[in-house]
Amino acid sequence: MKNLKKLALGFVMALGLLSGVHASGGGIAWDKAPSKTNDLAALQNGAKLFVNYCLNCHSAAFMRYNRLKDIGLTEQQIKDNLLFASAKVGDTMKAAIDPLQAKEWFGKNPPDLTLMARSRSGHGGTGADYLYTYLRTYHRDETKPTGWNNLAYPNVGMPNPLWELQGERQPVFEDKEEHGHTVQIFKGWKQVKPGTMTPQQFDTAVGDLVSYMQWMAEPAQNSRVRIGVWVLLFLACFTFVAWRLNAAYWKDIK
Repeated sequence: MKNLKKLALGFVMALGLLSGVHASGGGIAWDKAPSKTNDLAALQNGAKLFVNYCLNCHSAAFMRYNRLKDIGLTEQQIKDNLLFASAKVGDTMKAAIDPLQAKEWFGKNPPDLTLMARSRSGHGGTGADYLYTYLRTYHRDETKPTGWNNLAYPNVGMPNPLWELQGERQPVFEDKEEHGHTVQIFKGWKQVKPGTMTPQQFDTAVGDLVSYMQWMAEPAQNSRVRIGVWVLLFLACFTFVAWRLNAAYWKDIK
């Protein structure tokens, strides 16, 4: 019951953040996220990025480190590469930041990310599409308290967690007249300061991170799909057998 309450609380927090996105208004169309939930190498890289860049402020309180063995990591690899401080393999993924400090700095504790890839789906696409777009559309904005803004989530309160990898960019807009008003159309990006990755490498890394978050939201999803396919095949075969048995049973009755 206690775990169920925690799960419900995490889901409510995720929905609350989602409503904040829509309430903020604006935002560009979501890009299609690559589907790599069956790619173990991508999931392992995504897990590394998540631990190093997301787990500082955000928790994944419904995911245990030892569950990462499902994506091909050994217990020793988890201990050597993904555990920090006093965390143990059987522990849940908790944020490194102190909750009191987080509330003081950000106004509230950063939300749990376990179910974020599922809760963010909307008319613009899947939750993975939103996260993929969101993490790639940060840009410098000195008018904001954090010095950052985001095209997918205008007036975002969180600074860019991946800026060292991505570098600093500025969006390029083009003015266009529509119905007597001038609107700005997003045309692309201007690189101001390079990061440690090229744009192509960064997009791949974000795709890995989002795929991991998508897997984390439902670790059994690939097994569920595989089982579902076999169930449908069984039902199809059984339907054919039942149809032929029915025909044989009534063949002498007119």
